[in-house]
Amino acid sequence: MKNRTDLPSLDSALEAGQKISDLGITKQFEPGETIVNEHASVRSIPFITKGSVKVMQSDEDYKEMVLYYLRPGETCIMSFLAGVSQDTSKVRAVAEEACEVVFIPVHTFQELIGKHPEWLSYIFQIYHMRFEELLEVVNAISFKKMDVRLLQFLQKRCAVMQTDTLSLTHEQLAHELGTAREVVSRLLKQLENEGMVELGRNRIRLLTAGKQNR
Repeated sequence: MKNRTDLPSLDSALEAGQKISDLGITKQFEPGETIVNEHASVRSIPFITKGSVKVMQSDEDYKEMVLYYLRPGETCIMSFLAGVSQDTSKVRAVAEEACEVVFIPVHTFQELIGKHPEWLSYIFQIYHMRFEELLEVVNAISFKKMDVRLLQFLQKRCAVMQTDTLSLTHEQLAHELGTAREVVSRLLKQLENEGMVELGRNRIRLLTAGKQNR
């Protein structure tokens, strides 16, 4: 997995003494709570200050797939694009863990981009990061076997949450990978036999051997 690009310090682009939290409304979210809904109008851009968020998209059969994760210092570029184009959201953002989000009005974001080059640089870097991640998703779906996709998904989720142990069910994993629970259960058992993971009740531990791409 590629290293996260270092983002510019956005507070340094603001007026003296001003903070990101001064730009909008700060809200707290518990794990599983929806932050941005699909098909909703976007009037404010979510800016993650604490915790992590997963961004998902669903099809007409309500099957969902995780596209990418957001961490502190990041925003959802899809929400930004929807907001500035006065469109509706094409994705759903859900709190992966307890998180804090500052919702910055679209017009404020646009004013900042016009005033401070650092903000425009920030948007381009975020766009680049998300574009690369979406290419990885397309590549995984098109060319990689499900066992490789599953292992890489676990690796990325552990990296985002800075842990080696995930608390989630096989059903949840299948839902986020867009496959059947039986497939996930079989492949997890295979990974356990290969020494890649350790399985427990609603718990998956990524072992040292599993942290290297196969």
